Amino acid sequence: MSKVKGYIDETVEEMKNKVSWPAYSDLQNSSVLVLIGSLIFALVVGAMDFVFDSSLSWFYNQF
Repeated sequence: MSKVKGYIDETVEEMKNKVSWPAYSDLQNSSVLVLIGSLIFALVVGAMDFVFDSSLSWFYNQF
């Protein structure tokens, strides 16, 4: 049990003193970029799905 407590204590110490945390404004900018990138990716995948669905439906209705 002492090994677990030591591990947790070392982890807390490292997170407090050794990790360089970004500024809040940097986090906001990164979050906005991730949101925009995710929306663009979702729109591209949705458009591809629509095109493939429409083209395959048209193709199968020809027979």
